[in-house]
Amino acid sequence: MLEIEGREVLITNPDKVFFPKTGHTKLDLVNYYLAVADGAIRGVAGRPMALKRFVNGAEREPFFQKRVPENHPEWIETVELSYPSGRTADEVVVRDAAQLAWVINLGCIDLNPHPTRAPDVEHPDELRVDLDPLRGVAWSQVREVALVARDVLRDFGLQGWPKTSGSRGFHIFCRIEPRWPFPEVRRAAVALAREIERRAPELATSKWWKEERHGVFVDYNQNARDRTTCSAYSVRPTPDARVSTPLTWDEVPACDANAFTIDTVPARFFELGDPGAGIDSVAGSIEPLLELAARQKALGMDDAPAPREFVPPPAPGKAVGPTGRRRTNAPLIEVARAASQQEAMEGLERWKARHRSIWPLLEPADVMVDSMRGRSSAWYRIRLNLRHVPEADRPGQEALEVDYDPGPWV
Repeated sequence: MLEIEGREVLITNPDKVFFPKTGHTKLDLVNYYLAVADGAIRGVAGRPMALKRFVNGAEREPFFQKRVPENHPEWIETVELSYPSGRTADEVVVRDAAQLAWVINLGCIDLNPHPTRAPDVEHPDELRVDLDPLRGVAWSQVREVALVARDVLRDFGLQGWPKTSGSRGFHIFCRIEPRWPFPEVRRAAVALAREIERRAPELATSKWWKEERHGVFVDYNQNARDRTTCSAYSVRPTPDARVSTPLTWDEVPACDANAFTIDTVPARFFELGDPGAGIDSVAGSIEPLLELAARQKALGMDDAPAPREFVPPPAPGKAVGPTGRRRTNAPLIEVARAASQQEAMEGLERWKARHRSIWPLLEPADVMVDSMRGRSSAWYRIRLNLRHVPEADRPGQEALEVDYDPGPWV
């Protein structure tokens, strides 16, 4: 039982190991968040939060819980959200350290808030730039794209606050006036992504379909209504318990994402303070980006992807193939649908063993490992783009190496 700001918070199974490779326990995770509470709360304060629960630790699959548990303390705040499906859910809202510790005790390793605040959950106050590198892209290239994104934001009147994602990517969050609904904020994010690509075409892409991307994808869809992204000071479910860490822009050109972990960030926070402490001091306008979007549309850049050439065939016994029912111009095949990433990768190894002459022709970006969000948990899909394999040598679509049924999807 912990006494936190006048409230008692029960930590169940405090000695349970959440990170097997480092030995960190659930209580270690709680103590980390309490050590950086001012910064962690700043990233989630007043925001509805989807609970991503790793009840069996970082190496096991989590499940997603939108609704607050029924037996929550009376001092846990909630707000009702509506989803595109028509469903509603009362989600947790964190504003203090006791509420934060209660959420972590549920098995939440990272924090996943929406870009809105209670009570106005229909108008985002945060524009999110998520830089997602393709397989094989160097960290130095991610940093270069981050600096381009900073300049584009400045040119359009917005101040970006950088942080590592805690995984392979990079985040830049901007406070905006809560005046625009989700579709308009997303439209501004699309325009921003295209401008970043225009300025750094060899480094970045705004292409939505994964098989058409290169370099670093500027993921504008993180600004859609039902999306959440890990917040500042979130520990990530990586073997080394890495942390999504706010930086100064002066740190970005030489930063090393591997240096920020559950062990190193509290000392950094104590010595340097929070580089993101001023994020709430100014809220910008997205009108200049919406004007850019209008100019892009006049040039023929529609928001919806253009139709493609053909629908790849499904694996034997499956109703839909590597792209669902979507057309594409890429020669795609599907290898696995699995409940866990490990099972999916094991299936890929079996495919490689059967196609030893084909595998060396594939580039890292040709191997697409997709984390697909189901209603309550993630599942994994592996697809291969055979664009670098001579057409006569391309293997056809075979039975899936792992055939997990996640339920209806398109």
